[in-house]
Amino acid sequence: MRTFRVFSVLAVTGGLAAVTVACSSPQPAPRPTPSAPNAAKVAEIKDPCTLLSADEVGKAISRQGVTTKASQVENEANGGKSRNCGYLVEGKPAGELKVTQYASKAKPSEMVASIKKDKVGSQDISGFSDGAVYYTEGQKTAILVAGKVSNGVPTLISYSGPTKMTAEMMAPLVKTALAAN
Repeated sequence: MRTFRVFSVLAVTGGLAAVTVACSSPQPAPRPTPSAPNAAKVAEIKDPCTLLSADEVGKAISRQGVTTKASQVENEANGGKSRNCGYLVEGKPAGELKVTQYASKAKPSEMVASIKKDKVGSQDISGFSDGAVYYTEGQKTAILVAGKVSNGVPTLISYSGPTKMTAEMMAPLVKTALAAN
């Protein structure tokens, strides 16, 4: 593999001139630094729609004809990378599965505990090895989030839907997605 180094020099002598010099060498490209061992793995977030089928969501919400729409990888404000799968009934949102991975060494149980601390009225949900929490945002959205280490990468998986979706309805959906991730 060849690497290229580019140098730019700016000289001012009566006018403005810019010089660019490129050098190539047969040396291998530098490897990622050890400070971010999970960075490459984080870039490989699975399509969340493959973790939880439209049929499984349809059964949970007692609706037929659920379809899916996946998003691209997005950068989160907290340093994670995420991908979403939207579940639609007759073209209208019926829920969303979100997978967020972090390059840090944070423990999923600590991340879940932090969410619980930040969300007023949140409830612990049993049956998840690294913890899970259920909470509502406003009068419209309910969210259940759980964490695990997946292929060495700290991962949070959440399902959000209308507030009429209880923790009991969401827990099997999140468990299915966690198991498939």
